[in-house]
Amino acid sequence: QVQLVESGGGLVQAGGSLRLSCAAPGRTFSTYTMAWFRQAPGKEREFLAAITWRGADTRYADSVKGRFAISRDNAKNSLYLQMNSLKPEDTAVYYCAAKTGPISVTTRYDYWGQGTQVTVSS
Repeated sequence: QVQLVESGGGLVQAGGSLRLSCAAPGRTFSTYTMAWFRQAPGKEREFLAAITWRGADTRYADSVKGRFAISRDNAKNSLYLQMNSLKPEDTAVYYCAAKTGPISVTTRYDYWGQGTQVTVSS
């Protein structure tokens, strides 16, 4: 079992930045592929970015490529999402997720956090 806890969400003006964190206590964090998703009201959960266990490979959705950056620190059992040039359409609940094996851009991840709200005002 992997427990994931997101933090760092909040209210920001358009054009601003936020850095989300996902804490994953436990010795097995470094063995998981990690990802960020988001879900806006009335919409399906959307893949944003993923990173392999050593950070050697990353993948991004077109909607955030060039604005968001995923990273991880296995020594701290933590995953991050740096979000720049935020837009009102980025408003959503943001989730981190974990899985074994290669990156997936679907929601087929084994473990999920509870989510953190990001609101971007215009």
